Amino acid sequence: QVQLVESGGGLVQAGESLRLSCAASGRTFSTAAMGWFRQAPGKEREFVSWISRSGAGTDYADSVKGRCPISRDNAKNTVYLQMNSLNAEDTGVYYCAASTAIRMGSGNRYRVSGYDYWGQGTQVTVSS
Repeated sequence: QVQLVESGGGLVQAGESLRLSCAASGRTFSTAAMGWFRQAPGKEREFVSWISRSGAGTDYADSVKGRCPISRDNAKNTVYLQMNSLNAEDTGVYYCAASTAIRMGSGNRYRVSGYDYWGQGTQVTVSS
């Protein structure tokens, strides 16, 4: 079992930054690949970023590539999403998710169905 709690969301101006955190409980965190997704009002939940168990591998949606690095600290059971140069299109509820699959498969990292555990989400609102 993995329980996930996101934090760090808020209301910011366009161009500003936020760092989202996702704290995990349970001994399996270091064996879980982690992902960030977001959901804007009236839209489906969409992939934002992914990080491998060790942190050596990362992947990003084109919309955040180059400005929103993902990282993790397995000693602290926490994954982070540093969000820079925020714009109005980044507004939404941000969710972290964990996959404990032995082999996730490169396609599954982009899918909601590819993850076993989800947090409750943290709201990010960017005003222009």
